[in-house]
Amino acid sequence: MKPNIYPYSDDFSETGQDTSPSCQARVLTLPNATDHTLSIRAKAMVFNDPKSLELCRHVELIAPSGANVLIIGETGTGKELIARHIHSESGRRGPFLAINCGAFNENLVEAELFGHEAGAFTGAQQARPGWFEAASGGTLFLDEVGDLPQAVQVKLLRVLQERQVVRLGSRKAIPVDVRLIAGTNVDLEKAVQAGHFRLDLFYRLNVAPVSIPPLRERRGDILPLVRYFMEYYGQKLGTQPPRLSHEAAKMLELYQWPGNIRELENVIHFALIVSQSDEIRPSDLRLPSFSGPLASLSSDASGKIDPETTLDSLRIHFCRLLEAGVPDLLEEVEKVIYTTAFEYCRENQVKTAKELGISRNVLRSQLKRFGMIGETADA
Repeated sequence: MKPNIYPYSDDFSETGQDTSPSCQARVLTLPNATDHTLSIRAKAMVFNDPKSLELCRHVELIAPSGANVLIIGETGTGKELIARHIHSESGRRGPFLAINCGAFNENLVEAELFGHEAGAFTGAQQARPGWFEAASGGTLFLDEVGDLPQAVQVKLLRVLQERQVVRLGSRKAIPVDVRLIAGTNVDLEKAVQAGHFRLDLFYRLNVAPVSIPPLRERRGDILPLVRYFMEYYGQKLGTQPPRLSHEAAKMLELYQWPGNIRELENVIHFALIVSQSDEIRPSDLRLPSFSGPLASLSSDASGKIDPETTLDSLRIHFCRLLEAGVPDLLEEVEKVIYTTAFEYCRENQVKTAKELGISRNVLRSQLKRFGMIGETADA
C-alpha cells in the first residue's frame, strides 16, 4: 500500500525556503497508521526543515530509476517511510513488502527470503514462496540488511545479479522482477572492513544511496511532528489536543532526540495522557536529563565543550525553573552566575570581570550584594 501523503501547515515554524510544491509542507505517514499502535517503526515524517526538503527532492529524483537503494539512518528516523515513498513514486504496480532481517531465525532466513520446497527441512510440509517471489512486480524493503548471515549475503548477491531465485530444496530458477531497497543503521563500510559484510554486495546495494539525517539535525521538523502527533493521539484519546506552551515547545526543539521520531512520538503520547490542563507544559514532557543538551556540560568527541549546545542546556533548565515557580528567580540566577564565576577564577576579581565581560566595579558591586566580599575588600 502507498504511504499517506497530505499537505501540512503549522504555526510554529516556517523554513522560508523556495521549495518545489511536490515536497513542501507535507506529512508522510504509514498506511493504516492506526493498525500500528504498538509498532516500533517511525509512523510519520515531515518535510519542513531544509535538510528534509532536500532529502525529499533527492528521493523523488531517484524513485523512477529502478536502481537498488541503500537507506542509511539511525533507528527511528523513518527508513521504512522513505522506502514506501520511493515505491509510491516509482510507478511500479506490484506490492511494497517490508521485512526486518534482524527478526529472522538465522536457520530460516534463507527459506524466508527465497522460499522452500516441501521436505527441504524439518517442518517444511509444503512448498512456500519467499519474500522475493511475493514482492515480484513491486518493491522489497530489507531493513537492517547488515544482520544477514554471510551465506545468505552470497545468495542475495546472486539474486540481484541474475534476477531469479532458487527455492531451498530446489534446482529450478524462478524469475523475479523486484526492486530492492535496503536499510541499515550501521556503517556498512566499516562492517565490510571488519569482514562482516561482503564488499561486492555493498556495491550492488549502494547504487542510489539515501542518507536520512537524525532528527537533531533537522530541527525544523520537530514542532510540525509534535503538532501531528498531538492531533493524532488527541483523536485516539477522544480529546481536543491541548495547546503547547512556549517553554515546552522550546524544550522539544532543543532536546537531542537520540531515539529520533519514534522517541518524539512516545513523549507526546505520554504528555497527552498526563496533562491535567488545556496546555502541555515542560513538566508534562518525559525527557531524560542525561542526554544531549540536557546534560550539565555538552562536549564533542574530543571532549571539548560546545558552547552553543551547553547554552541550549541552560535554556532548558531555566524553562524548568520557570515552570517550578521559583521565588525571586532572577535574583537566584544572578547569584549563581556571579558566585560560580568568582569561585571558578579562584576569587580573583580582575580575572572574573574579564571572563564575564563586565567592569571590575560592576563585579565588585554584585559580589558585595551576594556577600562574597566585604565593603572594604581589596582586589
